[in-house]
Amino acid sequence: MNSISPNLNVMIKACEKASKVIIRDFGEIENLQVAKKGPRDFVTKTDKRVEEILIKELTKAKKNYSFLTEESGKIENNDKDKIWIIDPIDGTTNFLHGIPHFAISIALKIDNDLISALIHDPIKNEIFFAEKSNGSYYNNHRIRVSSKSDIEDCLFSSDQNGLKFAYPDLNMRNSGCAALDLAYVGSGRLDGFFHNKINLWDIAAGILIVQEAGGTINDYSKYDHNSIDIRAASSSIYNKMIEKLDNF
Repeated sequence: MNSISPNLNVMIKACEKASKVIIRDFGEIENLQVAKKGPRDFVTKTDKRVEEILIKELTKAKKNYSFLTEESGKIENNDKDKIWIIDPIDGTTNFLHGIPHFAISIALKIDNDLISALIHDPIKNEIFFAEKSNGSYYNNHRIRVSSKSDIEDCLFSSDQNGLKFAYPDLNMRNSGCAALDLAYVGSGRLDGFFHNKINLWDIAAGILIVQEAGGTINDYSKYDHNSIDIRAASSSIYNKMIEKLDNF
């Protein structure tokens, strides 16, 4: 692979630091499941703590860049057109229940273009990343979307509303983590992903990973950042998927 950019290097280091907190706290979840108060407040604190670490580490490297994050919303700094888009734990409900399927998601958007993307699954130790015009990677290996052309052979993911709509026409999963769903489309594990009214921080990194892996994404820019209807698939199956989703 080509050498990674300074921006991506910073993103990886920030993720590595934050993932230590996630792994430690995830280890505590089992004990909290039986506690009277339950783990919800604890997980909210983890979410906030992870976001704080990411913001701090990214700001150290680029002190004027702005942020759009799940917990803090918009943080405007001097560079308003250079924005880190962060979801500290995408798949919080999985985390809350002790299910090891969630990820840190970071994207860098400059002048409305997604430039760098990183999705880090700390429990499985899987890192998916992409840079504009430089391809998509999984743990340093180049990845491509799947080449299947028969929709019967394909596997798709969505939320429960998408599941209800598309099943049994499509072979469906609901994993509870949009970031990993898109990373899996980029790496060929899934063939397509669709979800209505989703937030930009859930999908920004995944969008670039799918695009740079040769996949197709709909025009998400026409939606508000907190209510996006996203469609993503391998290029060979995208139009067939869209036909099935005609009224969704």
